[in-house]
Amino acid sequence: MYNYNIVIIGGGPAGLAAAVAAYDSGERNILIVERDNVLGGILNQCIHNGFGLHRFKEELTGPEYAQRFIDEVHKRKIDYMLNTMVMDLTEDKTVTLMNKEHGIFTINPKAVVLTMGCRERPRGALNTPGTRPAGVFSAGTAQRLINLEGYMPGKKVVILGSGDIGLIMARRMTLEGADVKCVAEIMPFSGGLKRNIVQCLDDYDIPLYFSTTVSKIVGKDRVEGVYLAKVDENMKVIEGTEKYYECDTLLLSVGLIPENELSREANIQIDPKTKGALVSDRLMTSIDGVFAAGNVLHVHDLVDYVSEEAEIAGKNAALYSLGELKDSNSPKIEVVAGNAINYTMPQYIREDTMPDLLTVRFRVNNIYKGKSISVYLDDERISHKKKKTVAPGEMQNIILKKEDIAGKDIKKVEIRLED
Repeated sequence: MYNYNIVIIGGGPAGLAAAVAAYDSGERNILIVERDNVLGGILNQCIHNGFGLHRFKEELTGPEYAQRFIDEVHKRKIDYMLNTMVMDLTEDKTVTLMNKEHGIFTINPKAVVLTMGCRERPRGALNTPGTRPAGVFSAGTAQRLINLEGYMPGKKVVILGSGDIGLIMARRMTLEGADVKCVAEIMPFSGGLKRNIVQCLDDYDIPLYFSTTVSKIVGKDRVEGVYLAKVDENMKVIEGTEKYYECDTLLLSVGLIPENELSREANIQIDPKTKGALVSDRLMTSIDGVFAAGNVLHVHDLVDYVSEEAEIAGKNAALYSLGELKDSNSPKIEVVAGNAINYTMPQYIREDTMPDLLTVRFRVNNIYKGKSISVYLDDERISHKKKKTVAPGEMQNIILKKEDIAGKDIKKVEIRLED
């Protein structure tokens, strides 16, 4: 029924940026597939500002940031389908879709770009004791209810998890008149950006308790309160530390999971650390012609970096579709997460395909002060940069130069945190 050279799965910030970059790289036959009824993805419900500082050098709201890219898609007359679900992706890049207009149909593109984003970890993943009353929401669901649907989830709120969405919702609920009792974080550090802790909690005198979790939910029909308790180094509740907080709403901001069900169905190799695909410097997955970018690949802290990454995937998808992406003749060079580093992105590079300057993104596994980020080529250290503070909530990056690798028969690049 349809003949497209590139299918981009997901019409959020990553998919939009990938489509524009693919078009500008010479491929015109592109389709964006989006399951929602509008383009823009999660940004449509992120009405706070703080987006675009890196990309556009100005502060935008989420919808404003998305609209910049939607306008570029419209300018180029790139095709897109809304209210359309991708049901299946196979190893030969056959995409099976379904919508109200056409029913179930398939497309056989030359290249696919995965930009499905991520979802929130639900209550079921927490094994929290207690009843199952109304009033327990993920932070993103509460954000959608307030910002898009016009509903107030509750008036007395406890938030579990200090991810960025949870921090932002602490402020949002307060501005809408709710009494936010506190934010509890099971880890000894926050998973959110420092600026969000300051602007969303400190500015509104909302307490943040580390090494603390919800030990019990109270209430039959509606949440009546929760017990918060301290946890030990093994994340087990410490008996005798429970404290009761009266509330009618519990918001969960306990982590994001890349949406990789389609990737797994296609037998794409998944990184156990990121829960996203294993990719090369081209952002190509283990299947030739299938690329991935954005939060489906690894959870980002800033949408500016999502767009930047997606443009690389989109450009390479276009080159692949046009037959201009040359096969690599050089062996894989692993990019390794060394001491105190949680993961790296990409996970491997090839000397003959990497750009002259390659951005490698990574996260540390704890808060560290006065440490240095070191880069090793095999056992030779080539850089050692002092950092005042590094934290898991803020993505780090280093620039890898091709000239440092060329002709040296390097087996691995390792990033470490050192004194």
